[in-house]
Amino acid sequence: MSHSPIRTAIFPVAGMGTRFLPATKAVPKELLPVLDTPLIQFAIDEAVQAGIERLIFVSHPSKPAIQQHVRDDADLRATLRARGKDRMSDRLAEDAIDTDDHDLRFVMQDEPLGLGHAIACARGDVLPGPVAVLLPDDLILGEPGCLSQMIDAYADCRAGHMVATMDVARDEVSSYGILRVASRDGRFAHADGIVEKPEPADAPSTTAVVGRYVLDPAIFDALAHQTPGAGGEIQLTDAIAQGIADIGLAGFRFAGTRFDCGSKRGMLAAQLYNAAQDPQFDGVIADFLATLRPAGAA
Repeated sequence: MSHSPIRTAIFPVAGMGTRFLPATKAVPKELLPVLDTPLIQFAIDEAVQAGIERLIFVSHPSKPAIQQHVRDDADLRATLRARGKDRMSDRLAEDAIDTDDHDLRFVMQDEPLGLGHAIACARGDVLPGPVAVLLPDDLILGEPGCLSQMIDAYADCRAGHMVATMDVARDEVSSYGILRVASRDGRFAHADGIVEKPEPADAPSTTAVVGRYVLDPAIFDALAHQTPGAGGEIQLTDAIAQGIADIGLAGFRFAGTRFDCGSKRGMLAAQLYNAAQDPQFDGVIADFLATLRPAGAA
């Protein structure tokens, strides 16, 4: 199956972040930092590295801070330079989306009607061809980035829909969309079905979908006719399942380390992992570990 280039990435960022209240009462969940880097910045960098041309943020009117973060703030950078903080000014310039090189769009999802509805909101702004979807909650660290790996693999994928996957413990399957795997070919798991958050005894496999997707443009027609599913929401999983017979679905086993930063446990794990990679935090980590040792232990 030949595929057109993937030029558009969609970032669904309209959610309320209820699991992190009260922290997210005023600060969008996507701007919560892992050390000093907001979650959304990791996803933006991943998309830019993958050669994406148009970045579409499906947001909510109550979250203007996301737009403020992704756009350049020349006045702030000038103030930092005037105060001798050139390195920080340079970093802000690097993190902002360069609108000379990338097309930046914001669309609003006024009601919380599900991930599928959020993707459908972006339909009028996507470029022709398949689209990528990145969920900033899923922090995936690796080189090259997960989306770059997926785009490279998509050329050899015998399916129009491709999702990032990882193997999980059976007692964790109820937290994921799970593939019904028909065959495996290297890093691909070709599926003839997908089940959203099954009970462990009912799960068709332990191949779980995580927050990166490359979707055939037919997904938008499927979403337009998708009836509400679990929780009364338009589920992206249901729309993907509609097209399996005609379009095909493949899971892609990416290389990298994934953190579920939509949960406190996952966010803490991401903080600790990133701190452990930076020598400036060695003393802090060592001091903390020392407090855990029993008195007199070597």
